[in-house]
Amino acid sequence: MNARITIVDLLNAKQQRRPIVAVSCYDYTTARLVAQAQADMILVGDSAAQLVLGHDCTLPVSLDFMVTITAAVRRAAPDLFLVADMPFLSYQTSAADAIRNAGRFLTEAGVQMVKFEVTNAYLDTIRAVSNAGIPVMAHIGILPQWITTMGRFRAEGTTAEAAMELVRTAEQMVRAGAAAFLIEGTAAEVAQVITERSPVPVISCGSGPGCDGQILVAPDILGLATEQSPRFAKAFGDLGIRSIEAFRAYGEAVRTRHFPDSDHSYHMKAGQLQKLEEMLRENR
Repeated sequence: MNARITIVDLLNAKQQRRPIVAVSCYDYTTARLVAQAQADMILVGDSAAQLVLGHDCTLPVSLDFMVTITAAVRRAAPDLFLVADMPFLSYQTSAADAIRNAGRFLTEAGVQMVKFEVTNAYLDTIRAVSNAGIPVMAHIGILPQWITTMGRFRAEGTTAEAAMELVRTAEQMVRAGAAAFLIEGTAAEVAQVITERSPVPVISCGSGPGCDGQILVAPDILGLATEQSPRFAKAFGDLGIRSIEAFRAYGEAVRTRHFPDSDHSYHMKAGQLQKLEEMLRENR
């Protein structure tokens, strides 16, 4: 029996009004912890560009890099529902490129869904990728890959006109084949309306409690605060402070020669040190 969480499980959770727990993370070690904490979904986000590589936006991250880290996350969390972010220019150039690049995540990294940041201009792309047998999560609301166009981001859907546009966009995305949504930085009331009208699961990223599930990036959850943390992020731990304390304790132990000690060192077999000393004397 396959224990892996599937899209059917997410649809059942939506119908049963059971919140879906999603985490965005980027590495094997963290993904193992997320899996042990019984999350439902991991998204390997292109925010790795900022939180792993230190860039100031998501644009520089490459497709090869994303495929590599996504495969690592799958090895760590074989049973969780796995979604991969399509990085900048991996799908904007053509529908054929989008299918080819999205397919790499399925064949090389074992994902069950790929995420596209989309506007109505990408309906044909979503349709083409979905028709190729690749499930698509449509990312609407704040679109980080559009930072060059937007200049800076603000909450989406805060007026009735803007909200109606998002509702219509979501409906068109479903008709084009979108199998799930991620709504980022959108007014909670609008995200709830979209969720109630949507036949597919809707995950909130800073879009209020009315969606089918919630997602935050692992570093924010753990309290590994960075300057990129959005206002909707919440720390559920203080590992940042505790990590600094641990690194300082390690440094002090090294400087005072308390680490490593005998218990944290390998040793020669009995009698071999004396034999080595004899060999060294003979070779003087």
